[in-house]
Amino acid sequence: MSTTPVVDAVPARGAGRPPSGRRPPGTFRRQLGLMAPYRWWIAAGALLGFVAIVSSVGLMATSAYLISKAALVTNVAEVALAVTAVRVLAISRAATRYLERYTTHRATLRILTGLRVWFYRAIEPLAPARLSVHHSGDLLTRIVADIDTLEDLYVRVVVPPVVAGLVTAFGAALLGAFDPALGVALVAFLVLTGIALPLASRRLSRVPARALVASRADLGALLVDQVRGVADLLALDEGGRHRAGVLAAGRALDREGERLAYVRGTTAALSALFTTLAGVTVLAIAIPLVSAGRLDGVLLAVVPLAAMACFEAATPLSLSAQLLDGTDAAARRLFELVDAPAEVADPSDPAPLPATHGIEVRGLRFRYAPNEPYVLDGLDLDVPDGGRVALVGPSGAGKSTLVDLLLRFREYGEGEIRIGGRDIRGYRADDVRAMLGVVTQQVHLFNATIRDNLAVADPDATDEAIEAACRMAQLHETILAFPDGYETRVGEDGVRMSGGERQRLAIARAILKNAPIVVLDEATANLDVLTERHLLDSLEPFLVGRTTLVISHRLSVAEHVGTVVALEDGHAASIAGA
Repeated sequence: MSTTPVVDAVPARGAGRPPSGRRPPGTFRRQLGLMAPYRWWIAAGALLGFVAIVSSVGLMATSAYLISKAALVTNVAEVALAVTAVRVLAISRAATRYLERYTTHRATLRILTGLRVWFYRAIEPLAPARLSVHHSGDLLTRIVADIDTLEDLYVRVVVPPVVAGLVTAFGAALLGAFDPALGVALVAFLVLTGIALPLASRRLSRVPARALVASRADLGALLVDQVRGVADLLALDEGGRHRAGVLAAGRALDREGERLAYVRGTTAALSALFTTLAGVTVLAIAIPLVSAGRLDGVLLAVVPLAAMACFEAATPLSLSAQLLDGTDAAARRLFELVDAPAEVADPSDPAPLPATHGIEVRGLRFRYAPNEPYVLDGLDLDVPDGGRVALVGPSGAGKSTLVDLLLRFREYGEGEIRIGGRDIRGYRADDVRAMLGVVTQQVHLFNATIRDNLAVADPDATDEAIEAACRMAQLHETILAFPDGYETRVGEDGVRMSGGERQRLAIARAILKNAPIVVLDEATANLDVLTERHLLDSLEPFLVGRTTLVISHRLSVAEHVGTVVALEDGHAASIAGA
């Protein structure tokens, strides 16, 4: 059977958000809710764990009985059944333990896969506006480490108490069948080991467990910063200071880990002590029973060893209690993002895609926060269907903000942006984005091949279409000069390509997307004027008939458009024909 994790049931997009006006359920309840699609896997793991420990108890008891009985009999036939039972229980213990580990770990892989898909679906509508306030390293820690931490909840927090409860009932019934006092003694020590000790352990580990999650997040953020900025740090001779900060964060993480290790070591020692005391106590109760003839002497070794074998289920509960606060802290960090409201909400009754694609901006006002000045303040702009307009202005004039609003990355409250005569707030955000082919100055490239990065725009694009797009973007000859051509890996964020090459690759993506509206936002900022002119001339056949908005701080683009609009202080300062 394949062990590849499969997403059995992934909660729907936004399922992690509580209904408006309702108090969200407790973190632990919400975690159990996310586990619900996998409840039968968890139940199977718990049942197999119970059977494995029962087999262990039976093996220990039967072995003790066999040794004691063998000292008293001369005919092997009298112990043949016990010998067979030992073999069967040994095989059962090994087989069920293997199946239990296989089942719980397979369930865990499925759960973690489902959690990652659920988390991505939940935060995808938050990008980029809501996620921009979070450090990228912190987001990475949440997606990877915090979700991995939840593995402990399902394997070491939920399952062990269920198994321990079943084993306690079994052990009490088994020893109680010999004498009620034996069952009571066993339950008392199991409660001490499985409830009192875990509660004390959790109390001692609560602070370091939560601090460990926070320290891990801090360290992740610092590491991402240092790795991404290593070249600048070295150039500025600041590598030593930042490295010291990373080491300090690492030491803080280690300190919390050591505190947890001390608690775990102490509870493990006490668990072993209570297990031994339980065996001694049961033995002390059993000796008078044997003397009084109420218990067969052959069973004197059986009773304490069976009792001690039951503690295999109670011992892990201290670790379960310690892990509970860590999983709770990790889950809170996940739900903090999941519960954040999306910047842009789709309408309940979205409009169909328009037949025309002219852009009309009327009285548009936008600011990033209520206490900040308006970035766009009464902007009016018209880009006719199939026409071209250049929007020029200095840095900070609001040009890129307009692009974010067009892409529905951010919501505007005053004014209108219309496409095809309808306010874009009436369309689904994904439908609006499907109409736009946008090229920005900041181009993100994946650490993959050039072909893979181009296929982001159209996974079904043929080699001929990809080559044609790159020729139009003035990039084909450059790609052929690379050692592996279109199979050349571009490195992290396209580090192996120049700024101009990255921008032309982004333009090739927009060509492959083949959207009816094209927005070039400083798309040629990293090119010299001559290369820019050749590129825009090459794009001419592609742009014919498409609604085109060219955003730039350079007036050299004016000759390629019909109208130039100068943006100043958030509104159109002047309009001129080319």
